[in-house]
Parts: sequence; structure tokens; C-alpha cells
Amino acid sequence: MRRSFVAATLMLASGLALADQDVTLVIENHLFQPAELRVSAGQRIRIVVDNRDATPEEFESKKLRAEKVIPGKSKGVVMVGPLKPGTYSFFGEFNEKTAQGVLIAE
Repeated sequence: MRRSFVAATLMLASGLALADQDVTLVIENHLFQPAELRVSAGQRIRIVVDNRDATPEEFESKKLRAEKVIPGKSKGVVMVGPLKPGTYSFFGEFNEKTAQGVLIAE
């Protein structure tokens, strides 16, 4: 019983149990792939950002009210939502000309 409580507490603390939907976003050659993410509206979304470049990138979105620096060759998690239906743009602040994308909540 105690072990289950500890595991549940750790999951909540790390954000693992807080999302209704997971999506993966890859940064490679200073581009987001896919450049368009489709998710369900009304749900909490965990975006796993996999930065495959050697340099850091900052996932940023004013509409999603989210920003997170992802070091090179590492992964980071960005939590958003629940979202109303709509289009939410995001970009990589360190390579804004190339690292562009949208999250579409349907």
C-alpha cells in the first residue's frame, strides 16, 4: 500500500499523471517536426520535446502561455491545457526564423 502511494505521489510530482493526451515534438536541424500537432480540445496535453540538435532550443508560445529551454541532445516536457478549440502557434526562440509550428485543438 505504501509503495503504491509513493509511486502515485512521484507520478503527480513529475507531471506524468496530469495529462489526458501525450504528443511528441522533435527539434532537428532547427525545425519542429511535425510542424502541426493536432490534439483534442478540452484536454490537458503533455508535449514531449525531443531536441536532437546539439544546441539548446526554447519552446515558446504566447497563446499557450508556455516556454521551456530544452538543452541539446535531450528531452523536456511542456504541459498545456485544457485548451479551447483553436490554433495555437509556437516557435523556437533561439531559431525563430526556422523553428515554427502550430498546435490545433479540435
